[in-house]
Parts: sequence; C-alpha cells; structure tokens
Amino acid sequence: MTVPLVIVGCGGHGREVLTITRAVNAAALLPRWQVLGFVDDRPSEVNLKRVQRLDVPFLGGLSWFAEAPADTHHVIGIGDPRVRRAVAERVDRYDTAAASLVHPDATLGPDLRHGPGLVAFAGARVTTNVTLGRHVHLNQNCTVGHDCELADHVSVNPLAAISGECRLAEGVLVGTTAAVLQGLRVGRDSTVGAGACVVRDVPAGVVVKGVPAR
Repeated sequence: MTVPLVIVGCGGHGREVLTITRAVNAAALLPRWQVLGFVDDRPSEVNLKRVQRLDVPFLGGLSWFAEAPADTHHVIGIGDPRVRRAVAERVDRYDTAAASLVHPDATLGPDLRHGPGLVAFAGARVTTNVTLGRHVHLNQNCTVGHDCELADHVSVNPLAAISGECRLAEGVLVGTTAAVLQGLRVGRDSTVGAGACVVRDVPAGVVVKGVPAR
C-alpha cells in the first residue's frame, strides 16, 4: 500500500522528516510513502534550494491542500511546538489526514497510545504504558520512560531523557540532552533548556535551564 504524503515545512526539521519516509520505504515497511512534495507559506530561498537538491518538489503554500487528492496525508515537519500547533490548526481546515511516521530504528514499547501526527526519529526509545497526544515529535536518540503522558504538540529534542511517570502538558519543548526526573510535571508551553536537569515541577509558560533547572 502506497500512501501519498505532503510534508508541511521545508526547513531543516521538515527535511529530516523526509529521511524517515525514505527509511521506512527502504525497509519495505507498510505503509510505503509517496512524498508528493513540501508545502510552506514562507520558505527561504536557501531552504528551497536544499529541497530541490533532495529531488522533492516544492508545491506552494498551505492553500495547496484545498485541491489535494482525497487520499492525501500530511505530516507537520516543524520543530517548534507552538508553531506546529498553529500550523496544525490551519491544516485541519482541509480534508487531509495526519500521518504518523516512525523510523525503523525507533523503538516503541507495548501499550503505547498516540494521536495522529506522531513523528519518531531514528534512535527514539519509548518504553511501556506511554500516552502521546497529537503531533508529538520524538527526536533522534531521545528516551521516554514508563507511564509517561505527553500532550499534544510536545517536542523531545535529541538525546533528551524523560523519566518514568512524567506529565508534559501541551506545547512543551524539552531541549537537547535535557532530563526530566521521575514523576515530574512540566506545564503548558514551557521550555526546558538544552542540558537542563528538571528536579521539581515546572509551571506553565516559562523557560527553565541549568542543573538543577531554574
């Protein structure tokens, strides 16, 4: 089964998402993805040239979806959780389904429940009894421990570690190599800075950094 797919966002993160589709296809997993191209309302000239070098067409802005074939799927290749949420709200107006992409080298454990639009990059590790919301992005070599709940639009950046029984609210960004310790909560739209170690609950709408994170 081949599924037509459009990647929203032709920046670096979107182009990294393309590598997942190619890895899935190379591993002969199902579904196989037919990438129709990228859409982006404000692509830079540099990113357009980079997309061109990948042999994938640029289709235009998000309005392209208005005339998309009925079976077209989309994936949002945008790393910033709040921007991803805003774009998802726009794309939802069109009649396309959100695809979930899991790299063959990612590990998703038993009793995993996730919403549409999950993106799991190579080396992402999710253990057991984990719940993920819509459009959650798990970047390269990050880990999510047992019994965690990650709400919609959460991003876990490369090499970050989420310990067991943590709760990450909508729009949380956990930076590269950061750690959230066992059983803690991170509030909506908060950011855990790169390399930080969270040792207590984080309220909504703040940025914390350092060891321990403040």
